[in-house]
Amino acid sequence: MAETEFDVIVIGAGPGGYVAAIRAAQLGLKTACAESRETLGGTCLNVGCIPSKALLHASELFEEAAHGTLAKWGVKASGVELDLDAMHGGRREAVDGLTKGIEFLFKKNKVTWLKGRASFQDKGTLEVGGTAYKAKHIVIATGSSVTPLPGVEIDQERIVDSTGALELSKVPGHLVVIGGGVIGLELGSVWRRLGAKVTVVEYLDQILPGMDGEVRKEAAKIFKKQGFELRTSTKVTKAEKTGDGVTLTVEPAKGGEAQTIEADVVLVAIGRRPNTEGLNLEAAGVKLNQRGQIEVDHDFRTGVEGIYAIGDVTPGPMLAHKAEDEGVAVAEILAGQIGIVNHDVIPSVVYTYPEIAAVGLTEEDAKARGEVKVGKFPMMANSRAKTNRDTDGFVKVVADARTDRVLGVHIISSVAGTMIGQAAQAMEFGATSEDIAYTCHAHPTHSEALKEAAMAVTGKPIHI
Repeated sequence: MAETEFDVIVIGAGPGGYVAAIRAAQLGLKTACAESRETLGGTCLNVGCIPSKALLHASELFEEAAHGTLAKWGVKASGVELDLDAMHGGRREAVDGLTKGIEFLFKKNKVTWLKGRASFQDKGTLEVGGTAYKAKHIVIATGSSVTPLPGVEIDQERIVDSTGALELSKVPGHLVVIGGGVIGLELGSVWRRLGAKVTVVEYLDQILPGMDGEVRKEAAKIFKKQGFELRTSTKVTKAEKTGDGVTLTVEPAKGGEAQTIEADVVLVAIGRRPNTEGLNLEAAGVKLNQRGQIEVDHDFRTGVEGIYAIGDVTPGPMLAHKAEDEGVAVAEILAGQIGIVNHDVIPSVVYTYPEIAAVGLTEEDAKARGEVKVGKFPMMANSRAKTNRDTDGFVKVVADARTDRVLGVHIISSVAGTMIGQAAQAMEFGATSEDIAYTCHAHPTHSEALKEAAMAVTGKPIHI
């Protein structure tokens, strides 16, 4: 087989793409991965999930030291100062180490990195960097990018997207976040902890669209207590640079009198859209749906033989771990094995403080499908949370009223992102609330709250 011919070419080296390429190579397929960035890992690793978590962790440490939290524990720190350059340095170090790690894994598994943008010449041929490459199977894993807001032009200085918000050279006096979803709240949390006033403008009547209604209400209370100003049911109609800042024009979502908000920096975080531009999909015969996504079947096949798609470019939640699981599954399918992703059990996490995590159906969606039982347990009654003084939040278990099978779990807790893994695994095995309730949990741990919430489904929690 020539060096320009492969069993599999994956387009995109994000969480879905690089995982698909590595797994395909592990299974004996001659594999290449086309990526135009100078580093591997895609949006998530370079300018998304990973660097944002580095800043979230660092800003949390700063807030604990500077705002008296450590002092309450008897750890008295004086003269605490913010070294933002060092904080950014830690972020870059994390990204650099992990991107190099993927490059090492490509070499270890003999995955060929085709450097450049890929575009279809026909259904079995791609052009990358002026060279034509052929493959029996092509996997589109090009991810997503920031959705623009009409009338608001991003300059990455005063009006930024999520990438620009990671690179701010100083703490803004007033940061206005357009969009009350995951990205806006996480990055808003970073800069609020470091000293910025943060206002969140959300078009809908509540923040965190798509999450459980009770979780959304409780989260709003917590963020307000932390100092966020939340302006819901509000739309932005104009952003005008004035002097050193930005003047935003807003009005009620349903129409009404316009107002202005003065900001030092504006973060546009209204969502993401699939990356399909420049792929020349027409040459391959691949069609997009009305939302610009590539529709696929259960085995990730597009409507064109030999072409597959995974991750953010396809319908479903835009989550790195969804793309990763799909990457493994599609590679196994291409190798003649059975690759499966249970799209009903994909957890999601908001990495604010406390964290907010969910898996499965919201209570509202579950009730729309039939009768349910709900168990809830407050973190205030959890011994470890009380000891650690992080008692905000609760655990909520939604179960089928007839079978007791768990349909959804929703958690607000300092370690919700870790706790949700147990819930997802339980649901993957078809667990009932009784299964979780009668599973011994270590004491004292936050996870006991999940056990008690499961016990509450049948009305018998111990500690409330």
